[in-house]
Amino acid sequence: MTEHPPVIVHPPSPSGGRRVTIREQIVGLALGPGDLREFLRRSGLDPDAVDLDDPALIEWRGGGAEEWGSGAGD
Repeated sequence: MTEHPPVIVHPPSPSGGRRVTIREQIVGLALGPGDLREFLRRSGLDPDAVDLDDPALIEWRGGGAEEWGSGAGD
């Protein structure tokens, strides 16, 4: 069985944004890094201490932190 990081940011949707899963629970649709940091805060993580490029914490699927699809915001 392959272990995944606790946070998964799914590929950008055609309508914009990316689904975010934290500890196997869908927490919402992020339109940019600011939304992702808010989801991390709500899950009990310190968003200011999190490196969004840390592969031990976040698995980016379908593109990295720069890709959010249409209508991206911060």
